[in-house]
This record gives sequence, structure tokens and C-alpha cells, in this order.
Amino acid sequence: MIWVEKTFESLTTAELYALLHLRSEVFVVEQNCPYQDMDYSDQQAVHVMGYNNDHKLVAYTRLFGPGIKYEMASIGRVITAKEVRGTGAGRELMEKSIALLEARFGKQPIKIGAQQYLLKFYSSLGFRQSSDMYLEDGIPHVEMIRE
Repeated sequence: MIWVEKTFESLTTAELYALLHLRSEVFVVEQNCPYQDMDYSDQQAVHVMGYNNDHKLVAYTRLFGPGIKYEMASIGRVITAKEVRGTGAGRELMEKSIALLEARFGKQPIKIGAQQYLLKFYSSLGFRQSSDMYLEDGIPHVEMIRE
């Protein structure tokens, strides 16, 4: 996997199109969840993009410093393309995202809003559930924190 980390201003048009395409492909089409993905938070995020050997975007997150999405730093829009699921790409993506977030903003608690069915996966990365289940766009979520 080839990893690229960029602020919104440094994204090329092709990179922006690829990340919006991947997010739409999975969050809207695959999960059958029509929602407004473009939320004006991308401009404040650091975008982490993982490319396969064919230079296709297959993994993505966006990172936020403290005080942007939550009081603490956060990782959001965690996504892997269908063709790399089950290969360890999701774990690699999260480990890379945690390391990049800590490199940019220092070691500190990280908060995520996780789809509930991924609770075990995020727990294995050191996150603990910090809220009751809530519905976001009709999908069960929980907030989690990594100290």
C-alpha cells in the first residue's frame, strides 16, 4: 500500500474526485444510505489515502485536530474498498492514521464515531466505547475513545 497524507488545499482535483467517489461508493451506494457526505469539514481535515499497486485509491480516512469535530483529536470517514477488505488494509489504515494524527498533533486521546458492528475491530486498536448506541443516518453508531 502506498500512503499519501494531504491537507485539503494540497489535494489535486483527481485525488479529491477519487476520495469522494470511494466515500460515495461505500457509504451511500453499498450501505444504501443516502446522506450528505460533503459536510464542509473536508477543508479542515488531513486526508490519508492508501493506494494499491495500480494506483487506485482503496483506503481512506480524514483526521482532525482537537476542537474541530470533537474537543479531542479525531479520525473519521474510515473506509476501505470492497476488494481489500479482509486483507488487513483496514488495520493498516487505522494504524497509519493514528500514527499520522499523533505526529501532527501530539499523543493525546482520539475520538471516533464508529459504526456499531465494527466495535470489536476498533477495540482491538485500543479504542473503548464511550457512549450508548445512537443512530446516524439510520445506522447504529457508538462513540469511542483511544487514550
